[in-house]
Amino acid sequence: MKLKDQTTVVTGAGRGIGRATAIAQAREGARVALISRTAGEIEAVAAEINSNGGEARAYALDITDHAATARVFDAIAADLGPVDLLTNNAGSFAGIGPIWEVDPDTWWRDVEINIRGTFNCCRAVVPSMIERGKGRIINLGGGGAAGSFPHGSGYGASKAGVVRFSESFGDSLAGTGVLVFAMDPGLVRTAMTEFQLTEPAGQAFLSEISDLFEQKIDVPPTRAADLSVEIGSGRFDRMAGRLLMAARGDLDLSDADIARIVDEDLRSLRVNGMPEERPRED
Repeated sequence: MKLKDQTTVVTGAGRGIGRATAIAQAREGARVALISRTAGEIEAVAAEINSNGGEARAYALDITDHAATARVFDAIAADLGPVDLLTNNAGSFAGIGPIWEVDPDTWWRDVEINIRGTFNCCRAVVPSMIERGKGRIINLGGGGAAGSFPHGSGYGASKAGVVRFSESFGDSLAGTGVLVFAMDPGLVRTAMTEFQLTEPAGQAFLSEISDLFEQKIDVPPTRAADLSVEIGSGRFDRMAGRLLMAARGDLDLSDADIARIVDEDLRSLRVNGMPEERPRED
């Protein structure tokens, strides 16, 4: 088993990618802590895992609450042991439309969940990882992280922020044994995308998502789940601080592919060709 004796945490674990990730990690021997605001959903997933011979516990939590997040991670360590692998999957994309029309509070809530929630969970788990000299963290990126997303500006900006945060966080951990990864799960049919397909704002401003589903561009949630297992196993340690893409076949990357990505400094947010900064003369 690839994650035998590891304690793992999956946020947003009640459905979609998070549910698939929790099940995959438990199947590979992990003791899995499931986090979500909706207690009933994660309790059902935990019951499913336990009934199939795995080990899982549910912890209801709003990850934007820093103090509550710290308390829950303390409880997880006491119940299941120090965390070896954290998968920050919980996310929000409800602020849809041009920035002069979208509800500002909804737009900001997307940013808060996607970035502040990720930060809170990372901050809660990393001291123990540093103390033990080992640990892995996966932060999920998404649409808009690498390109413009006009009518999903809050989501896109926050996911670009998650990728840059992962790079910066990983660099700050150099030499500690703790590794940080960003992951793009690809387009997955989840409750989030169903919301975008059915809400009037989504139908008006995100019609391309429906087109992508009709073209069968989407991928199953198990692809990101399987990639999380491989990251947790150590297979992709050389790509720490970089973006792995579940929908682009990264599960099949060879050692030579990984070496090329690292050598050519790919899968990172970089601005190439910018003029060298010069001191001001005024």
